[in-house]
Amino acid sequence: MVKGSIVALVTPMDVRGQIDWLALEKLVNWHVESGTAAIVSVGTTGESATLDFSEHSEVVKKTVDFAAGRIPIIAGTGANSTQEALELTLSAKRDGADACLLVTPYYNKPTQEGLYQHHKLIAESVDIPQILYNVPGRTACDLLPETIIRLAGVENIVGVKEATGNLQRITEIKSEVTDDFLIYSGDDMTALEAIKVGAVGDISVTANVAPEKMARMCSAALNGDFDEAQRLNAELEPLHDKLFVESNPIPVKWAMQQLGRIEQGIRLPLTWLTETYHAEVRQALVSAGALTQ
Repeated sequence: MVKGSIVALVTPMDVRGQIDWLALEKLVNWHVESGTAAIVSVGTTGESATLDFSEHSEVVKKTVDFAAGRIPIIAGTGANSTQEALELTLSAKRDGADACLLVTPYYNKPTQEGLYQHHKLIAESVDIPQILYNVPGRTACDLLPETIIRLAGVENIVGVKEATGNLQRITEIKSEVTDDFLIYSGDDMTALEAIKVGAVGDISVTANVAPEKMARMCSAALNGDFDEAQRLNAELEPLHDKLFVESNPIPVKWAMQQLGRIEQGIRLPLTWLTETYHAEVRQALVSAGALTQ
């Protein structure tokens, strides 16, 4: 039962867009040292859409190897093809991932029954804990609370990353599932409030640049110390906002390059952060204490 701040880790690349394995190893070590609860490897923030199958699998395997059992690794294995998602999930299990995160099938806009059958098939086919991932703002596919509640009864489906920012949804899901079904926020801006109403943590973009502070914020909230959690979250709020001035992971990769954690590498069709936004993202890093003036 992973609880707390879970980083949706970027996939570091060099200026040619090739994966930077040394930087990845250093990032894993940094998150272990910073108290991050778990790492999501090759999720949306990890540019899953532009890695080919072999790269996707290799990033997950290398992340597992670099972690060496010190921190759980959750592999992003969702796809809009059920067969592809199944193959990615099988690969993640073979490569030693502790769990998988499966985004709803995007673009083809399945029905709720189609979503149920998609996730049920993968859960019944691969014996690894699986977390549903609902982010309709990116996928044009909304996994409704009643479908999540229905899927919560399927063996191997252990939780959901609810990234709509709608706290009522978390309350509704929480009221209808057992306590061992884990609800994670997928929206940094509302993560603290989500924990207050029953989420057990946050799968976070902000944790890429402020891992220690995000870990402390989530821990305080989970322990009921909401004054301390609110104090920390107030410092993090500029990052929650400014890391989305352009499509994720464009701003967070620029921010990490400014921190000296990665090179200036991203893959088309994504481009490096527009210069117009540099000053405000940099100021957010300063406000959060991640970067000195």
